Amino acid sequence: MPNENELELERQKLYIDKCRVYVNAFQVERGRLPKACVVTFGCQMNARDSEKLTGILVQAGYELSDSEEEADFVLYNTCTVRDNANQRVYGRLGYLNSLKKKKPHLKIALCGCMMQEQAVVERIQKSYRFVDLIFGTHNIFRFAELLSEMLASEDMVVDIWEKTEKIVENLPVKRKYSYKSGVNIMFGCNNFCSYCIVPYVRGRERSREPEEILREIGTLVEDGVAEIMLLGQNVNSYGKNLENPITFAELLKEVEKIEGLRRIRFMTSHPKDLSDELIEVMQRSTKICRHLHLPLQAGSDRILQAMNRRYTKAQYLALVDKLKTAIPDIAITTDLIVGFPGETPEDVEETIDVVRRVQFDNAFTFIYSPRTGTPAAAMENQVPEETVHEGFNRLLAVVQETARERAALLQGKVMEALVEEVNEQDPAFVTGRLGNNMLVHFKADRRLVGKFVMVALDTCHGFYYTGRMVAGRGQAEHPR
Repeated sequence: MPNENELELERQKLYIDKCRVYVNAFQVERGRLPKACVVTFGCQMNARDSEKLTGILVQAGYELSDSEEEADFVLYNTCTVRDNANQRVYGRLGYLNSLKKKKPHLKIALCGCMMQEQAVVERIQKSYRFVDLIFGTHNIFRFAELLSEMLASEDMVVDIWEKTEKIVENLPVKRKYSYKSGVNIMFGCNNFCSYCIVPYVRGRERSREPEEILREIGTLVEDGVAEIMLLGQNVNSYGKNLENPITFAELLKEVEKIEGLRRIRFMTSHPKDLSDELIEVMQRSTKICRHLHLPLQAGSDRILQAMNRRYTKAQYLALVDKLKTAIPDIAITTDLIVGFPGETPEDVEETIDVVRRVQFDNAFTFIYSPRTGTPAAAMENQVPEETVHEGFNRLLAVVQETARERAALLQGKVMEALVEEVNEQDPAFVTGRLGNNMLVHFKADRRLVGKFVMVALDTCHGFYYTGRMVAGRGQAEHPR
């Protein structure tokens, strides 16, 4: 007997067929297929969601386009982690409004995290009436149904779910890359960091069954995927809510057994949940990349407590020491926030101290952005803008200095790179990614895209290398 997931999949396939009827009518009327443009804002999970949305559009008969100008249907998959992401969407909507005046048949849809905010939806309903469809993060699997409803309606279609326990995978997917893919292992977050809106827009943690994950990865590998990235807001807490609990480390062991899979990546890891078991699995693995993204956010214990991060500066540093002792060649990257309410220049110096001591390979440094509905947005002592920018610039200078020093340590080594694309600046070059996430540009045939090659790292340019392809397996460098 079909389970709930299988029944929902069959239901959505019926709506894909309904959408195809519209596509056929469009083709008869205009002599061509309608074109769809999907624009992604935000994280890797949003990018993976967009691949599903795009897959459904392709199944329905749409042609894909990278151009909003030539599209007949534009879908923005939004992010709301910071306010500037919201403002970018509003700005782009103004542009789409002008496009729609020129071609009234243009359909416009909005989905993703930003749409889970009630105030945002109310603003769009009031000020952007030309939008045709709005839906959120919990019901992406119903996209075919919502698309069908939109195509049959003259009114704005709005379908926002406050929460869900459903996990519906195995929908059509149109992957951006043939050789690598993201794989969702869980959804939502239970941490409720005081500055973060993710738990409110993505919901509470829900883990996929390991058998489903392994089956999906196996299918991807059969289709030519060599590298997968396991995705979740906090992968280290994977499996806790399953009927038969399993740890993330145990899942990784099973993933590693899949024949034909060359590289395993994952993100994001919360420091409070990173276990000794996971470190041991990474240490012994021949497939897990020597790269860990471990968000610090702040180096001051007072600010960490106000952020509800649930670890101290000393605990974070001890964890990094444990990682580097077990895996000496590991590359560690992080996230840093400057300007959290109540932060002083002395607090910023505490963060700078951690950066100097850890020697991060890279850090994504952000200015604090108040998100309505989070505890931090209501806190007193919001930091003056001038003070925030002074601290941000001080921190960024140290981040760049230490990252350059770390990158320079690879000078002259030979390492394995996965060729990802033809170089944008010079088509005679390709861009490869090392296991530690460093990029290297080198001359090579474009037919090598998706292949693993050995590359000599000749010249360090701070955050990337230029080099040359060489034969052999490298100079005792780890292939990851």
